[in-house]
Amino acid sequence: MTPTKFKLDGSPCQGFRFGPANSSPRAVLHIVHGMSEHSLRYSELAKVLTQRGWIVYAHDHRGHGQSIGTNDEPGHFADKDGWSLAIQDLAAFLRYDRKQHPDLPLVVFGQSMGSFLVQDYVTGNAAEGLSAAILSGTNGRPPLIAQIGLWLARFECLRQGLRGRSPLLSQLSFMSFNQKFKPNRTTADWLSRDVQEVDAYVEDPLCGFQVTNQLWVDLLQALPELTHPQRLAQIPKNFPIYIFGGDKDPTNDQGRGLVKLVEALRSAGLQQIDFKLYADGRHEMLHEINRNHVTTDLIEWLENQVLQPS
Repeated sequence: MTPTKFKLDGSPCQGFRFGPANSSPRAVLHIVHGMSEHSLRYSELAKVLTQRGWIVYAHDHRGHGQSIGTNDEPGHFADKDGWSLAIQDLAAFLRYDRKQHPDLPLVVFGQSMGSFLVQDYVTGNAAEGLSAAILSGTNGRPPLIAQIGLWLARFECLRQGLRGRSPLLSQLSFMSFNQKFKPNRTTADWLSRDVQEVDAYVEDPLCGFQVTNQLWVDLLQALPELTHPQRLAQIPKNFPIYIFGGDKDPTNDQGRGLVKLVEALRSAGLQQIDFKLYADGRHEMLHEINRNHVTTDLIEWLENQVLQPS
């Protein structure tokens, strides 16, 4: 399925529109991808949803996918205020989605780094204009080592420059994740048990690159605030959130971070938090060997929580 490409006025980000397969759309989903990847990796999810009457939008972050311009650095949001700019990009695309389909439910889906952008948007904007949110491969309050990582990333910015790419930061993140699945076949075994999906990621020139020191600062600086009780208190108590992941995901302590996030949201009084942890699943459950099961569960949740009976 080939999506329609578009850009918003003044935005550096490439947007995509998928479907629907019929002339009577039922709802809208916006996909927010993760670090060192791009939106079109979610075309299979978009295909399944458009066949069920959904319109699917997505955008490539600054420095990612087809948003990488001639003079841009891959894996770089900006020299300054990069996280805020990425949130502004997301907000602009969601405003566009609502403007195009003012009468349809709008759901936002975030994977990994994209899930943290969604968390930030939902808590900072009190879920304005959204019907629900979905968080995949996400995490709760970061451990102490994340603070150490932030100090290191700031030091590397001073040593190498904002746009430098630190082998040490790569070793402490992606390479460290991969070591949990030795003996390693590739550098991306931590993503999925599906060797074809892993190979597709490794062979994709728009995936797997090292991000800049400043992007690490942007991310690690944002994480501690996302689950602050005062921020979580801004989310409407009846706002539906679906969280899912694998219990072998090395990015969130084998799923324990997801449990902590669920507990924090429920402690804040949110009443519609649903959670699934898949046995033996790694970081990308939509690219796992049981992705059909995962997608079926996701669609069932959307049908029950978002769509009115037809």
